[in-house]
Amino acid sequence: MPRQRRTFTSGFKKQMVQLFENGKPRAAIVEEYELSASELDRWIKQYQQSGSFSEKDTRSAEDNELIKLRKENERLKMEVDILKQAALIMGRK
Repeated sequence: MPRQRRTFTSGFKKQMVQLFENGKPRAAIVEEYELSASELDRWIKQYQQSGSFSEKDTRSAEDNELIKLRKENERLKMEVDILKQAALIMGRK
């Protein structure tokens, strides 16, 4: 039976990062709190980069720009499709 996905508060994540920064071995934290090593590593990286665990806060300016451009690209594709359909309908009349 698969393990149910757990969610953690920012306070808990911060405590885990502080334990690591205060010298507690990563393996001990992972074992004691039943975390995955990659999960703890991600929290440490996020906290060191931005001091936050929110994905939005940890993105670089380039990542934000890329997301914005992808959204705009999708919107423009939809507009083109609508115009193509309108041209076909108007061409039939």
